[in-house]
Amino acid sequence: MKKALISGVSGQDGAYLAQLLLNKGYEVCGTSRDAQMSKFTNLHRLGIFEQVKLESMALNDFRSVLQVLTKIQPDEVYNLAGQSSVGLSFQQPVEALESIATGTLNLLEAIRFMKVPIKSYHASSGECFGNTNGLPADENTPFRPKSPYGVAKATAFWQVANYREAYNLYTCSGILFNHESPLRPERFVTQKIVSAACRIANGSKEKLYLGNVDVIRDWGWAPEYVETMYLMLQQDEPTDYVIATGESYSLADFVAQAFECVGLNSQDHVVTDESLYRPTDIAWGGGNPKLAEEKLGWRARYKMSDVVRMMVEDKLATATSEN
Repeated sequence: MKKALISGVSGQDGAYLAQLLLNKGYEVCGTSRDAQMSKFTNLHRLGIFEQVKLESMALNDFRSVLQVLTKIQPDEVYNLAGQSSVGLSFQQPVEALESIATGTLNLLEAIRFMKVPIKSYHASSGECFGNTNGLPADENTPFRPKSPYGVAKATAFWQVANYREAYNLYTCSGILFNHESPLRPERFVTQKIVSAACRIANGSKEKLYLGNVDVIRDWGWAPEYVETMYLMLQQDEPTDYVIATGESYSLADFVAQAFECVGLNSQDHVVTDESLYRPTDIAWGGGNPKLAEEKLGWRARYKMSDVVRMMVEDKLATATSEN
């Protein structure tokens, strides 16, 4: 039985990945900064809480990382921890860099220190590319991040590449573009949109306040994106991959789709609020997943309209069951 360690197991991707690995017969250990205090809502929601061994691990503390790795002795490590919000990173840039870049460095160094054949996956982001001006980014596109989050993810990406080349570690990064699901917290704009549309459809008189809806993104379905994390660690050689649907849409398109799913016109319910604009933002973001299709045999089955529909259906079903 293979043993996997997932840092950030309480998040959207961590929970779906834990479910995937359990279904493949893995023993799964998940970590958070304080496992005794964390609620692990997503693990409970997926019905796998009792199956995941939980440990406290602070990625910004090398000793903590080394202790947990030594205790668990994993075959594979999936590093999904750290600040996950682009918007929040503008308010907390130091925390973004420490939790993502320093955390990644500590994990890589602990693996090197142990001198055992551990394979590690690290969550990178399409935010590293910044504005690609309508050209889908691939593995050779230069990084020009436009947020503290993107800067931190780019830093961590090059740390991973350096440890792979300098120390011969099996370590790689998945450069994932936006991927959503019902497990997204409402501070993410996609869940904010879906939740508001469903409340308004159920009689709420509120307005939905959004920032710049002209930004363009590549949105995928999180449960199938975590499949690529597993696949990357099953290859003979470690390689970095761009993971995306290959199709990009404006946030206004996402909003319109969400309201259309509940039989409403978004223009009647959405208000632009310039106070919600970010200091710098990516006008156009999109990825070219050709390498993942060729080498991993993976292709996104769900596109933006599917993602919105499934999120709306889940939100409506949840609201009905709670009533």
